[in-house]
Amino acid sequence: MHETYDAEILRKPVLAAAPPAIGPRLGIVGGGQLARMTAMAALQLGCGVVVLERNPFSPAATLATHSLVGDWNTVEGLLELAAQVDIVSLENEFVDAGHLRALEDRGHLVLPTAHTIGLVQDKFIQKQTLQAAGLPVPQLRAVEDVNQLAEVARDFGLPLLLKARRNAYDGKGNATIRALADIAPAWERLGGNDGNSLFAEEFCDFSAELATIVTRSRNGETATYPVVETVQRHHVCHLVRAPAPFAREITDRAAEVALRAVEVVGAVGSFGVEMFLKHSGEIVVNELAPRVHNSGHYTLEACACSQFENHVRAVLGLPLGSTRLLAPAAVMVNLLGTIRAPGRPNALNRALAVPGARVHLYGKAMSGAGRKMGHVTALGETLAEAEQAATRCAAEIRFDLKA
Repeated sequence: MHETYDAEILRKPVLAAAPPAIGPRLGIVGGGQLARMTAMAALQLGCGVVVLERNPFSPAATLATHSLVGDWNTVEGLLELAAQVDIVSLENEFVDAGHLRALEDRGHLVLPTAHTIGLVQDKFIQKQTLQAAGLPVPQLRAVEDVNQLAEVARDFGLPLLLKARRNAYDGKGNATIRALADIAPAWERLGGNDGNSLFAEEFCDFSAELATIVTRSRNGETATYPVVETVQRHHVCHLVRAPAPFAREITDRAAEVALRAVEVVGAVGSFGVEMFLKHSGEIVVNELAPRVHNSGHYTLEACACSQFENHVRAVLGLPLGSTRLLAPAAVMVNLLGTIRAPGRPNALNRALAVPGARVHLYGKAMSGAGRKMGHVTALGETLAEAEQAATRCAAEIRFDLKA
């Protein structure tokens, strides 16, 4: 099945008849796997769930109480969603903050707020905001012309990162400049010649990548999950180790930095905070995600209350749940597609036979190279034990069945 949609459908969202709501109604902007897992948590708490997504076959559509098919990055589409729910939340940071502000101006509750999304979705403004609050971030500078990059390279040194300010994730929208000859190709590849807003950032020579989820309630209560180590492949998260195998002093400092960062932007809900651990031991903030995050998927099995349930609790104003680990160690491995093919996995029976591993499939109609199709989590007495089970299970699953 090819993911093509009728243009007329996208111009005006379509709403199926909604059953009567029994509890609060949560609207989710976006219908991908993050919305799917958030919807599961919301339904468990008796919430109605309405999802707005361009794709009528989105992963969350089958779980939502009902769903809208329309463009979530238009005021019209967002107003259709807001009219059906008590609270609007989101699974991505790409919806324009101005559109969210239009909802707030009409009296709709949006969490996280339009102000928070406005601070976070432009990565240059995000870093400037954190820097102004005294939080550690890499040196950065806005660049409006390709010729400015040579000057920045002299000031920051090489290698140097060139980044898109908006709508970048999983390494998309980033380019590493290792020599002056790389400047012009990097500028062109990221759309600098087409008016795309870019900024330069010093290259951070880190020893490890850390992350944590911080949930902040609309009532001001906070809950911080264990700091984890993330391992990337081709700029996509491959594996998460919980807790991070570093000294308590390091992980405590990382948790403190993460908590301060989400407070600075006025977060409400579960936020992902990615950080670098430098060789010097310094913690540097790499990026904030104003939503539930891939680095926190392990919390579904490994923590008393998952990042998804705590997100729902936070936006509803309910008490937050415990973030304690239920086992000494947990490891999550992402399941990525390799080719364009139907989203049915191969060898699921062999994967499910691996003791201690849990498989999560996102229900995507089509696989693609590097596309996140699911994840595997395993618990253990040690990280080595959990990692062995998770990687063994994940290795059995492929999404390369021919149509």
